Amino acid sequence: MPHKYKSLFKQDSKLCILLKEIPDQKIIQLSNNGKVREHLIQSIISQQLSIKVAPIIFQRFLNLFGGSFPANHKILSIETEQLRSCGLSLQKAKYIQNIANFFSEQKLNNEFFYTLSDEEIIQTLTQIKGVGRWTVEMVLIFCLGREDVFSVGDYGIQVAMKKIYNINKEKKELEKKMLKIAENWRPFRSYASLYLWASKDLKIEI
Repeated sequence: MPHKYKSLFKQDSKLCILLKEIPDQKIIQLSNNGKVREHLIQSIISQQLSIKVAPIIFQRFLNLFGGSFPANHKILSIETEQLRSCGLSLQKAKYIQNIANFFSEQKLNNEFFYTLSDEEIIQTLTQIKGVGRWTVEMVLIFCLGREDVFSVGDYGIQVAMKKIYNINKEKKELEKKMLKIAENWRPFRSYASLYLWASKDLKIEI
């Protein structure tokens, strides 16, 4: 992981403590594999499933198509009930079909997203029914490797910031305060988010 953000974060006394307390190997890595369609579909499959169950359901999904990730036309040619047979709810099956249909109709490929800003990608992909802003923000961080994404609606980040920064606010007031603090982390807000997630998982006390 690049350390170019660390000098900036040291100006924030709370983040500075996290930098000292959390070793690099405990920080999730940004990823830049660029497989946007695949990441979206896997995200839909994994939603509301445990870390243990999600990979099993995803593998069953792949097995429907011979073990490899299917092209859009293959997803669209299979019956909804066949998709559900791998353990998907009706809603998730339809959302996966929505993604395949959108990418097919718009003739989108993964390279297309490298030409867009973060907000343009969010506006493009949230047109798909079943794909919300949070899902696309995770695509930006963990699929496109964007370094300055701050998901103010992410539950884990909210919990971490309320604890670390002693924020006693909720909903819109909480988000307003979070955004104000996060402005100091530009242009590396994604990295700050990685530390916040780690602080929650590791139960770091400040």
